[in-house]
Amino acid sequence: MISVSTFPRTGAVIDALRHSAHLGAFRREDGAAAVEFAMVAAPFVALLVAILDLALLFFAQAELETSVEKAARLVLTGQALSQGLTASQFQQQVCNNAPLFTCSGIMVDLETASSFSGANTSAPTLTYNAQGQVTNTWKYQVGGPGTIQVMRVMYQWPVFPGPLNLNFANLSNGSYLLMATSVFRNEPQ
Repeated sequence: MISVSTFPRTGAVIDALRHSAHLGAFRREDGAAAVEFAMVAAPFVALLVAILDLALLFFAQAELETSVEKAARLVLTGQALSQGLTASQFQQQVCNNAPLFTCSGIMVDLETASSFSGANTSAPTLTYNAQGQVTNTWKYQVGGPGTIQVMRVMYQWPVFPGPLNLNFANLSNGSYLLMATSVFRNEPQ
């Protein structure tokens, strides 16, 4: 038979075990929130940058559409023909309605079409020179009364890749091609 005297401090051992079971309640958790935020901070910032970049892209597209609508009225009503607007003057009219854009970057292609179904409304393939400037030649054909017109206005909008390399660019130079198109028949005089 084993006596209690063989284990001199049995009460102290039991107290120590009891105390160690409650140590979990005394853990420090001061840095837990900082560590959790560090894990979600990069995706959160990337998402914010992507949302802002996309919002600016949509805003620029809306402004370009509005500018094309206003400039198309000059052709539709015969004002561009009666005022004898040149291609550069017409481009300036488009630019006046779009203060968000650099005027030299606006590309206007205005041509006549034989029918609505034959109107070319597709996005062009841009070609560049060694300096990175667009080398495409654009038409400027202001038709008379009753003529079907196709007006395409393009702009290379700069986009910035986000922290996680999220990039909305659709051109080889890292820009996004904004394009607004209007197809209409000129009013009879």
